[in-house]
Amino acid sequence: MAVLVVVMCVLLSVLVPRWPATPPGQVVHPPVQGRWLGMNSPVSKVPSHGVRVYGQTYAIDLVHDPDGTPRPTFGGPIVRAAHEYPAFGQPVFAMVTGTVVRASDWRRDHRARSNWFGLIYLMVEGAVREIGGPGFIVGNHVTIRTDDSVYATIAHLQRRSITVQVGDRVTAGTRIGACGNSGNSSEPHVHAQLMDRMALWTAQGVPMVFADITLDTNPEKVDALPKNEQRMTSSIVPQQIGGHCDDWIGPE
Repeated sequence: MAVLVVVMCVLLSVLVPRWPATPPGQVVHPPVQGRWLGMNSPVSKVPSHGVRVYGQTYAIDLVHDPDGTPRPTFGGPIVRAAHEYPAFGQPVFAMVTGTVVRASDWRRDHRARSNWFGLIYLMVEGAVREIGGPGFIVGNHVTIRTDDSVYATIAHLQRRSITVQVGDRVTAGTRIGACGNSGNSSEPHVHAQLMDRMALWTAQGVPMVFADITLDTNPEKVDALPKNEQRMTSSIVPQQIGGHCDDWIGPE
C-alpha cells in the first residue's frame, strides 16, 4: 500500500502540472530596457518557478546583462553588496495600462547570495519569510489592474524607489520604480508576472509575452519571452500595448 501511494504521488507530480489548459498569452510592455537575461522562464518550464502559488505559474525573472558591465560570477563570497550587480537601480516600467492597486516599497534590499552556502541560507530564510505571507516573498512590488481585470505584478523592487501609488492611472511603459533585491531574491533582478486576481494568496498565473523584443543576436523584433539563459533586448518607447498572443506555445 505504501509503495502504491509513493507511485501515485510521483505520477501526480509529473502529470498534474500538464493538465490545466494553457490560456492565450497577453502581449505586454517589457518591464525593462536594454539587454537582460531570462531566468526561470515559462518558455523553458511550467510552472516556471517550480510552484503555482502566489500566481507564479508563468512568471519570469530578468537579470541585467549589459555590454561591457559583467555581473559578478556565481561562486565567489557568500554574500555581495546589491550595488555590485548591474541590475540594481535599473528603471522598471509598467507592463500594462491600468490602475495601481498595490504599491509597497518599505522592505530593505539585502545582500546578494553569491555561492552555494549563500543559497542554502536563502532557502532557510525563505521558509521564515513564508510565515509572514507572500509580501515577504515578493518584497517591494507594484500591482496594476487592467480594464480587463488582469493583474500585472513586478516584484523585488528597490526600497523607496516606487514612483506610483495606489489609485494612480498609469500607461504601459511608465516608469514605476527601480530594480532591487528585496524579498526572497538571490541577486538583484526583476520578477514579472500576470495574475487573474489581486490577492497573491489565491491568484492564478496568466501567460504573457513581451512586445517588440529581440532575442540573442537575431535583429528581428518579436512578441515573445526569453528562454532560460537567453538574452533579450528591449528598446521600445513607452506606449499603450494590448491584445493577445494566441499562438503562445509554452515550454518546448
